[in-house]
Amino acid sequence: MTVLKEEALKYHEYPIPGKICVGLTKSAETVQDLALAYSPGVAEPVREIAKDPANAYRYTGKGNSVAVISNGTAILGLGNLGPLASKPVMEGKALLFKRFANIDSFDIEVKHKTTEDFINTVANIADTFGGINLEDIKAPECFEIERRLIEMCDVPIFHDDQHGTAIVTSAGLINALEIQNKKIESAKIVCLGAGAAAISCMELLIKCGAQREQIYMLDRNGIVHTRRDDLNEYKKLFANNTDKRTLKDAICGADVFVGVSGPDLLSPEELKLMAPNPVVFACSNPDPEITPELAHECRDDIIMATGRSDYPNQVNNVLCFPFIFRGALDVRASAINDEMKIAAVKAIAELAREPVHEAVLKACGCDSLTFGKDYIIPKPMDPRLLTRVSKAVAQAAVDSGVAGIPMPENYME
Repeated sequence: MTVLKEEALKYHEYPIPGKICVGLTKSAETVQDLALAYSPGVAEPVREIAKDPANAYRYTGKGNSVAVISNGTAILGLGNLGPLASKPVMEGKALLFKRFANIDSFDIEVKHKTTEDFINTVANIADTFGGINLEDIKAPECFEIERRLIEMCDVPIFHDDQHGTAIVTSAGLINALEIQNKKIESAKIVCLGAGAAAISCMELLIKCGAQREQIYMLDRNGIVHTRRDDLNEYKKLFANNTDKRTLKDAICGADVFVGVSGPDLLSPEELKLMAPNPVVFACSNPDPEITPELAHECRDDIIMATGRSDYPNQVNNVLCFPFIFRGALDVRASAINDEMKIAAVKAIAELAREPVHEAVLKACGCDSLTFGKDYIIPKPMDPRLLTRVSKAVAQAAVDSGVAGIPMPENYME
């Protein structure tokens, strides 16, 4: 799908600038309505919330609201362009929250001088919302920011660039490996990229069964190995005790390639060195590490995924983050923990194995979709994602002890 510059700019400008607005949930047509909405009637819920902060979920929109917050230091693939330039992206996330999970979302772009400033700003406003979605924050600062905010806040904090990518990637890889008759526990994995998404993807894959010593991570200086002295604390977790130094060294005999790096960084020659029936997730956007056309040209036994919607098997975070938050909000979860993430992985993976509804095929412009090499991940327009993923996440929150209320009766049925 080709999107032209003028078409994109026109979409964002007309008929009203931006992609989101505020709507009313109560009548405001009479003097009595206004007396209830504001003074004097509004004093009553104020008093109730002062008595018990949990009453904010009864009398305000807190329980169905998420703040999408960025400092603009890692906008898409465009880099550090500042907070204001990130606003179209944050509005876009808000649009997706509303479209796919009916969650009211507010974009907040933060200008700050230090990481501490950013953390304090977010922590000080967190109670306004039911959850916080961090977005487009560069590594390694994003790791500390998320960790500190989780410690400081009573609402779930989720850095989607890390965990959303990891959840969808893990779901797709689990299915791809099964189709290729391979097991994640014995798979040799090469990860090209060592930023937020890469590290989170590998950590979640390990929680799903991958072996840390079977993962070879590369940054701009080559293999992340134990004899390097330039590694931050997060890369050190993947420092492999190996003599391998280059992508060519690492990819020889590899079962899986995960690219979260840049365009055209995996050559046909390197792809040919992979083990039989390889799985390649080339997720650099908009241009993958290797194009599907080129990959299929040199390997006919490959399963290929990208971050693009115009190829099969799109690794798309919208399969995950709206429903993660839907489930978390509906049981008033105080965090989004590993149990909830793994529950989302399993729900997404399992849905891809089921027959696809006719309405989904029509929305995607497909005649058919069947679990296999060209369909390892559900399509974003599949309405079952809302019920399956949200319910799995909510149940995991209850079971792991981070839910504030019991599972609602007949939830998502």
